[in-house]
Amino acid sequence: MPPGPGGMPYQSYAESSQATLALILGIVGLVVCAIAAPFAWSIGNKELQGIDAGRRDPSNRGQANAGKILGIIGTVLMVLAFVAIILLFIVGAASSA
Repeated sequence: MPPGPGGMPYQSYAESSQATLALILGIVGLVVCAIAAPFAWSIGNKELQGIDAGRRDPSNRGQANAGKILGIIGTVLMVLAFVAIILLFIVGAASSA
């Protein structure tokens, strides 16, 4: 292996990391646009599987895990909001009839 920064050996992996993308989508899905949350969950999960299989850099595990967790939280909140909106429509329709 060729030396990397500081003379340490540099190891390359078969696939590039998407941990940062998962984290960014998780934050965006939780704060700005809930539809991004399921994508963060999926990408974070695939990244963790790639890390476990040795295809991706294990130093990105924390970012991938955080993106996955934020994606799960954002997805649950999105589903709860959707159910609440449907219930409001049902209650509104029932009270006007």
